[in-house]
Amino acid sequence: MKSSIIMPIKIPQNLPASKILEKEGVLLIQEDDAIRQDIRPLKIALLNLMPKKIETETQIARVLAGSPLQIEMTLVAIGGHQPKNTSRDHMIDFYKAWIDIKNEKFDGLIITGAPIEQIPFEDVDYWDELCQIFDWSRSNVFGLFNLCWGAQAALYHFHNIPKYQLTNKRFGIYSHNVCNNKSILLHGIDDEIQIPVSRHTENRITDFEKLPQLEILIDSKEAGMCLVHDKKLGHFHMFNHIEYDSNTLDEEHKRDLEAGKSTSLPKNYYPNDDINKPPINTWRGNGHLLFTNWINYLYQSAPFKITDIGKDAIYIKFEG
Repeated sequence: MKSSIIMPIKIPQNLPASKILEKEGVLLIQEDDAIRQDIRPLKIALLNLMPKKIETETQIARVLAGSPLQIEMTLVAIGGHQPKNTSRDHMIDFYKAWIDIKNEKFDGLIITGAPIEQIPFEDVDYWDELCQIFDWSRSNVFGLFNLCWGAQAALYHFHNIPKYQLTNKRFGIYSHNVCNNKSILLHGIDDEIQIPVSRHTENRITDFEKLPQLEILIDSKEAGMCLVHDKKLGHFHMFNHIEYDSNTLDEEHKRDLEAGKSTSLPKNYYPNDDINKPPINTWRGNGHLLFTNWINYLYQSAPFKITDIGKDAIYIKFEG
């Protein structure tokens, strides 16, 4: 019996992320242990739109595992879209098409970004299905957490908020300020935090001022808005990447160089701007805490009976 291991997150058996996280000391739960605990786990779906699926799966599983609550993570894919950087076998073994789980209900849904932010939303080949997923989430998901392009897409779908092309890629580690430390998502988060940024487009605050239900929780003078809370729908929208690994921007920078793209060094990332020196991770703790706070919010406010999700859902206020 593995009694020494209190394991909060259950991910698909044999998922590559398992070995990576176990080496890091992250505690994972096995099927038999989950059954013996005899509690209802929080069901979290991850709609992974990133091309490097395994990397993103690992990053999200890592930050979710910081909670002491039992979590069951389901990997979801857009139907009919085969990623270029992930094997077909991996998708078959570990992912479920959205159409195959659309009759299920989930406490939370995380929708990632995708490297398509410079394409008009309607020109994305899976835009219609993504819009269906957004609409489905209103009745089948209690809490929605959108990341990067996923956040822009959700705001465009629900509120018709556009994105704007940047003159230069915004790339590096930027200082951000917490705007409302009474929000349940920001409990314990430092007033000033460092967050990785990597994007070619932005959203503008003038488009948010028309919608008082959208509250900016984290902002940056240099990098713009980072985290927005939709108080009416219970959604969170994170434009930047507090879930990133220490070396993610390094790998992205090298890929851009190998592809012949004109790219600058990520700001405030390499010590003394020396690409031969490993970057120092200054965001890990706040990233783990932010996602743990989200999980805690779901645990406190989602219906005990998962079948009740979507039935007159009441979202708790995010003050205190």
